[in-house]
Amino acid sequence: MRLAAAAVILLISTAGAACGDGRDAASQSTAKIAGFIRVDQVGYAATETKQAYLMTTAPAAGARFTVTDARSGRTVLEKTAGPRLGSWNSAYPDVYALDLTRLRRPGTYRVRAAGDVSPPFRVGGTAMFRRPADDAAAFFGTQRDGADVIPGEPRRRPSHLNDRTAKVYARPAFTGSDTDEIAGSLTKIGGPVDVEGGWFDAGDFLKFTHTAAFADTLLWAARRDGGPDPRVEAEARHGRDWLTKMWDGKTLYLQVGIGSGNAKGTFVGDHDTWRLPERDDADRAKGHEYLRSRPVFRANAPGKPISPNLAGRVSAAFALAAQVEDPRRARTDLATAARIYAMAKTTHVGRLDTGLPHAFYPEDAWHDDMELGGAELALAARRLGDPRAATWLDQAAKWAGQYIAHDSGKDTFNLYDVSALAHADLVRAGRGRLNTGKLIADLRAQLNAGANKAAADPFHAGAVYTDFDSVPHAFGLVATARLYGAVSGDRRYDAFATAQRGWVLGANAWGTSFMVGEGTEFERCPQHVVANLSGLANGAVVNGPNGTPVFEDGLDDYLDGMNHCPPDGVDANARFTGHGSRYVDDVRSWQTSEPADDFTALGLYALTLTAAGGGR
Repeated sequence: MRLAAAAVILLISTAGAACGDGRDAASQSTAKIAGFIRVDQVGYAATETKQAYLMTTAPAAGARFTVTDARSGRTVLEKTAGPRLGSWNSAYPDVYALDLTRLRRPGTYRVRAAGDVSPPFRVGGTAMFRRPADDAAAFFGTQRDGADVIPGEPRRRPSHLNDRTAKVYARPAFTGSDTDEIAGSLTKIGGPVDVEGGWFDAGDFLKFTHTAAFADTLLWAARRDGGPDPRVEAEARHGRDWLTKMWDGKTLYLQVGIGSGNAKGTFVGDHDTWRLPERDDADRAKGHEYLRSRPVFRANAPGKPISPNLAGRVSAAFALAAQVEDPRRARTDLATAARIYAMAKTTHVGRLDTGLPHAFYPEDAWHDDMELGGAELALAARRLGDPRAATWLDQAAKWAGQYIAHDSGKDTFNLYDVSALAHADLVRAGRGRLNTGKLIADLRAQLNAGANKAAADPFHAGAVYTDFDSVPHAFGLVATARLYGAVSGDRRYDAFATAQRGWVLGANAWGTSFMVGEGTEFERCPQHVVANLSGLANGAVVNGPNGTPVFEDGLDDYLDGMNHCPPDGVDANARFTGHGSRYVDDVRSWQTSEPADDFTALGLYALTLTAAGGGR
């Protein structure tokens, strides 16, 4: 059973006449009250605020708990549960805070109550968070496409070598605004182009410039801000090399592959079959021509302007590489970044380019991308002694002003809003030249939005877990707090950042780590083809809980060839559905269990900053 803590039986003493929420504790004096202890299963840094949670079936105010050394069994801390934080659902109406902050000695511990025990967790230095960050980098190795795969636990083999001679097609029409079903046929307009390599975007085998650039940006930022790391650097270069292929000097290519087939059923797409990727190159089945020879689509006609979100984030990836690589390669990357940035379409923008269909990634803001691109170009130019640094700094400041005027307050750090990293790097680039007060204030406003949400949540979650992308948003808040502290010197959000990391890694209502392989109870059945057929992809970050309405029609059917996971198909987490949200650990539950590159990149960056002590 995939539960994050052992059941806890609490004997409530008659000494407390009333519970903190006004209910009569004496009436529960002889009752056995079941519950669960939720902890950050990776652990806590010795000097940080440490909080766990006790979720019970009935009032348990004043309950005693102990912390024991996991090896010796010796009690090292004994305390009383803190205040009631609220109700989770009708089955578990009481959640209490367990303050573990006094634990400072390095070691592995368990929380105990009435003979029952939590999962083990570590206390130690911040360096402990390098391991899950490295696991996240290793997941990008699992995601590699092309010839340069990394054989390992998922037993990857070279795949999609036919992408070396891919044909270019006009953008297709779709049968609706919220579907990837193609209305007619595909029309060839060019090629061949070499787009072999890169990463699969998520649990399937499509490749997108939009998400790859975001992930590569954060990999290079992690390498820059966290110090040398061969695994991170190798994946950052792998992503950069594929983005180089997706840019031919005049055209930026947008996407490789199609999601579904067409309405007539004359051909299929990536999402229509469940198979290992190395099978595609030799697949001669009728209607599988676009699996065997995958189509490529353009973001812009040759020499024409590029959607500004793409221009900003792709240029940021190359400019960040230029901040890390040896000077010769760095100048090449800077030149690429500068050319793409200069081609951004910043007037009469219209709908942004992300993927085909746009519903795959419905982004609608771009000032933050242009701010990020300009800030990273300025930092790279300064490193290389390029005189254009001041020009890019001014451009970044312009787009930052537009973001604050028009987009601020709508989102926090994730795939669709990169302003946190953009603001922090613009502060670094602009010291002594720009008035950076508004940038720091906007970072603080993003953190306040998360902190206000957390204050009202029984597990102190700052992300909205009734919508998509709650886990990456939580990791984004961790990264934002670290970036804010680094550029402002204000550490008031450190405890908030710890709570968000804890929520992702097990201190949540489901008691599950939403990062595969991290902790003792984690996502076991991700909707990820390679993981389902060849072995778990450790380090992958999944979506996590989602709003209950997305499950109104139940889970999808199993596809042919899909391993049933869990084998019995039972939702072991059903009892924990609450606050309008549900989490299902099931290979069919793409709404909660599918990992993605952008999710994992944010986790990697947040954990890297944590391991490094906050950021540069």
